[in-house]
Amino acid sequence: MCPPPNSNTPASGSDTSVRLDKWLWAARFFKTRNLAKQAVESGHVRYDDQRCKVSKTVSVGARLRIKQGWDEVEVIVEALSDQRRGAPEARRLYSETQQSAARREQNRAERKAASGLVSEDRPTKQQRRDLHRFKRSWS
Repeated sequence: MCPPPNSNTPASGSDTSVRLDKWLWAARFFKTRNLAKQAVESGHVRYDDQRCKVSKTVSVGARLRIKQGWDEVEVIVEALSDQRRGAPEARRLYSETQQSAARREQNRAERKAASGLVSEDRPTKQQRRDLHRFKRSWS
């Protein structure tokens, strides 16, 4: 008699199936499966450029577009896993496209440059003193 397959081991073939929310959680895109589920339901995750359901079966070679905060990551599924492991192992489950990496880096640089221009916070004590000194020097 053949032993039953262990569903806790990572798989990298088409013989096993993994739900989309579980794969996103295992690949460490989201901290919990519930957060992954909410992202898929709200349209922040696209499977081969189409909206999908949480229970969608992930296949190797699929292209996922995932919006997280300010960034949008485009990855290709390299392996399947339904178990969450360390970050180095989770990184082997997918590969990010070069266009996605370049776009994220450009957006990060633009945000960094713009952060010095716009500040919605109150000035610090040192900044207030500098403003008062500047105003006094002009009067």
